[in-house]
Amino acid sequence: MLAIERKNLILAKLQKENKVVVSELSQMFDVSEETIRRDLEKLDKEGLAIKTYGGAVLNENNNTELPFTVRENTNVSQKQKIAEIVAGLIKDDSTIMLDASSTALFVARNIKHKKNITLITNSIEILVELADVSGWNILSTGGTVKEGSLALVGHQAEKMLSSYHVDIAIVSSKGIDSIEGFSDSSETHSEIKKKMLDCAFKKILVVDTSKFDRISFKKIGEISDLTTIVTDCEPSDRWKKVFDSAKVEYLYPGKQE
Repeated sequence: MLAIERKNLILAKLQKENKVVVSELSQMFDVSEETIRRDLEKLDKEGLAIKTYGGAVLNENNNTELPFTVRENTNVSQKQKIAEIVAGLIKDDSTIMLDASSTALFVARNIKHKKNITLITNSIEILVELADVSGWNILSTGGTVKEGSLALVGHQAEKMLSSYHVDIAIVSSKGIDSIEGFSDSSETHSEIKKKMLDCAFKKILVVDTSKFDRISFKKIGEISDLTTIVTDCEPSDRWKKVFDSAKVEYLYPGKQE
């Protein structure tokens, strides 16, 4: 196994369990504990993990973008639940925008049976995923490839988005807070997401409940800027009141209105 593959698997385990133990990782990957310690040191220096005695914990305050391959394989069941709900909101002949999040990729996979869709995205992964779909009009934003994220960002991408109006924009965020709104770890991603929402009649945020009560680096917008929030399980009563106060529709499995 290549070192980068091992690093991504360690990151995925950290995302899922919030901590890792050197001795367990050593056995899992059949490498020395010293090799694992070096891996964890690199993750610590990159701001992705915090080394502890005998292991490491996830850096909850991290503003570094995780590799797409790690994000795609994290919280898979939650993303699938969200994607199924969003797919039900998209009708044939719709015009939509999808950001470069891993959740958006799950949405793309769940709407491939729709007819005559016009889709605009800055996600290289989504463009590849939909390459075999016939009868659709698929547009790429163009722009600069952001390292590790398989996303197109920058002025060119933002300018392209500004020239369109769509029925639905679907974006994700790294955090959502009742006071500070919703936010992302990357300024370049945040600007793209904000632009997509500005171009859409229906503005959908897809976010699992682990992102609730979290604030990330760059604010995307206020909760009241959205029309719909789709999440993986029923929000708390406090969050329901927040959404009701902002006049935002909220959907979760078992509640599809």
